[in-house]
Amino acid sequence: MYDFIIRRARMADGGLTDIAVRDGKIAALGEVSGEAAREYDLAARFYLSAGWIDSHVHCYPKSPIYHDEADRIGVATGVTTVVDAGSTGADDIDDFYQLTRDASTQVYALLNIARTGIVTQNELADMTQIDRVGVRDAVQRLPGFILGIKARISSSVVGKNGVRPLLEAKAIQQENNNLPLMVHIGNNPPDLDEIADLLGSGDIITHCYNGKPNRILTPAGELRASVHRALQRGVRLDVGHGTASFSFEVARAAIAQGILPHTISSDIYCRNRLNGPVRSLAHVMSKFFNVGMTLAQIIDCVTVHAAEGLRLRHKGRLEVGYDADLTIFDVQESACVFTDSEGESVTGEKQLLPLAAVVGGEWLITEEGKKHHGFDL
Repeated sequence: MYDFIIRRARMADGGLTDIAVRDGKIAALGEVSGEAAREYDLAARFYLSAGWIDSHVHCYPKSPIYHDEADRIGVATGVTTVVDAGSTGADDIDDFYQLTRDASTQVYALLNIARTGIVTQNELADMTQIDRVGVRDAVQRLPGFILGIKARISSSVVGKNGVRPLLEAKAIQQENNNLPLMVHIGNNPPDLDEIADLLGSGDIITHCYNGKPNRILTPAGELRASVHRALQRGVRLDVGHGTASFSFEVARAAIAQGILPHTISSDIYCRNRLNGPVRSLAHVMSKFFNVGMTLAQIIDCVTVHAAEGLRLRHKGRLEVGYDADLTIFDVQESACVFTDSEGESVTGEKQLLPLAAVVGGEWLITEEGKKHHGFDL
């Protein structure tokens, strides 16, 4: 007996499948026979994917600068898993962990290498903020919660320290089982070439399509040689849209050259959720139809690629035995205006509407699903 079966779900590649769930895990796929306590028929109309993972958010409620509620940016918008990218350091990570245990959304963290996290905008201007022992102890206390570490390496954050905080981050990484390292890039100094040359396989450059002078493209619009070398070494590109870190122009030019993101993330917090330009992960994902990506490519960036990059071993795929984290959504074909972080607006013809999130087998209707008259299961 299955807990439930979802019938005739449309996949990102256009195919159809049934999916059965038992005890919070995917139990069967394909043409599923057998009994279930409940059945939901998507009637080949609505899409289903592995649960969406937003690998760069800010949801520590007590953060004085970047904060939000996990469920507001998570299951309410079809996102089953969120990863807070450095809001907290060793000083507050235990509090953050406790505050998010009651959320329906699954919440993880990238630990800021500065002990205070982002309490000010220049947390790495003082090298004494970096506490290797504090990081090690936090990782040992919360190994299932802390997925990696975060270092913000841009001029406003590091002050006069250049790449010294990044060198510390790399040392911390190696002392902690080579945890994933996410590196924020922005205004220089330090120059992106210096940053990229220090990164290795599995490291993540976030804000990869920012429109600032210190971006991944040269003034001639070609990929910087240092970034090309980094990609050859296995460095990953993360979108991290945010308030000031996504340019349609840069994304279009990069993707036209085959420089696709490994992961699409929002860098969402209350202000850019309410006032834009982020709004939600679905809204950010929808922008990538406008820069040359397909639905299947977009979905991979928030499922399988996101899980692989952060070593979430039982998430991100529709496979038997994996966590029953699922997102049910529609693709609405109607005009919608999208705005980037540079103020450029484009009119898109498609947008993703998340209708339900299933987390560990628990079915939750999204805000969009509640008002979507055709979605009545």
